[in-house]
Amino acid sequence: MSSETILDLDEFGLRASLDACVKCTICETQCPVARVTDLFPGPKFVGPQGERYRGGAISVDHSIDYCSSCGTCTLVCPEGVKVAEINHHARTAMKEQQGIPLRDKLISRTTLMGAVMTPVAPLANWALANKPIRKIVEGVVGVHADAPMPVAEGRSFEAWFRRHTPQPESGTRGQVIFFHGCAGEYFEVQTSIRSVEVLEHLGYEVLVPHHGCCGLALQSNGLYDDSRKYVSRLTEQLRSVNRDAPIVTSSGSCGGMLKHEAREILEMDTPELRDVSSRVFDICEFLLALHDRGELDEDFQRMDVTLPYHAPCQLKSAGMGLPAVQLMELVPGVHVVESGQPCCGIAGTYGLKKEKYEVAQAVGKPVFDFIKETNPEIAVCDTETCRWQLRKGSGAHVIHPIEVIHEAYGLRS
Repeated sequence: MSSETILDLDEFGLRASLDACVKCTICETQCPVARVTDLFPGPKFVGPQGERYRGGAISVDHSIDYCSSCGTCTLVCPEGVKVAEINHHARTAMKEQQGIPLRDKLISRTTLMGAVMTPVAPLANWALANKPIRKIVEGVVGVHADAPMPVAEGRSFEAWFRRHTPQPESGTRGQVIFFHGCAGEYFEVQTSIRSVEVLEHLGYEVLVPHHGCCGLALQSNGLYDDSRKYVSRLTEQLRSVNRDAPIVTSSGSCGGMLKHEAREILEMDTPELRDVSSRVFDICEFLLALHDRGELDEDFQRMDVTLPYHAPCQLKSAGMGLPAVQLMELVPGVHVVESGQPCCGIAGTYGLKKEKYEVAQAVGKPVFDFIKETNPEIAVCDTETCRWQLRKGSGAHVIHPIEVIHEAYGLRS
């Protein structure tokens, strides 16, 4: 089998973007993977530069598989070249030719993982913490024995939501739809619960139509067709209730999938996705917009604390700035220090894979050290897999920003 795959970039509408590359190497200097390993020669080398040598097609080898798809290269490019998107398609083309490993197919089914683990949470958590079992899994499946794993909670968020009694203020200022994502449904349930409680405290009736996975993990592992099916199903589910209501999420990665990646990577442009994408708001983005309009309840209790904060790649790729920092600093006594690092290394499922685990840990080390130096007890991050990585790497209790706001309001779950 040939080690090269030929990719027609015109098929993905990326040619105009690619031709703007001036070979400035900014993407190379900012790439978090290239700075810690020689296994990845850099985003320009495997992307725009390779394309120029081949006149309309790009030849890629196995080195491109070490790209984590963090999106930093696209974010920092002064010419607007979609470097990450070009490289993502090139890597997928290579995987399709060589065959996608069973491991990548399994770890992409996050809903299945959550549904299986939740009813047997104590047993599942014990197994994932058992080193001999993890060593067997590493050898058979290819998930590194030391990779961070989620903790099953024993109940799903939707199960809680069906039984909970809305707060008295709920519904006094309209409706919002809450999009929990897979991890928010099964593993980060408290984050979802506290998000709903904050929204209800602010007067919103929260609607939660039953919904499933956004397909991000599938897309990240090259399973584009399956991912498109997930996106299509999810947009139908989220549109099954109030089609004028904002869609609010505390899952930064899942929100980014609907706002950015489904269009930029999967090349989806359905009316349903355009509708949903236009109404999706990260919860910190949503609350900060209320503040900017003078509509946010700012009767916060004082919290004297310095919070190390890491902004996830997905959030930065969405181009919304750092709303969590501004929001948390509305609380008297809260001082937020941003990590300034491009990536924590986990990149969804990237850091779980045995051949990439050491790379992911090296990428994340500056963030781990930053947390230990700033406040080793507690840190803040917007996305679930990043929190798992930071908890394991730093030893700190890593929470979503909404938990700070929830406590500042004096709410009790």
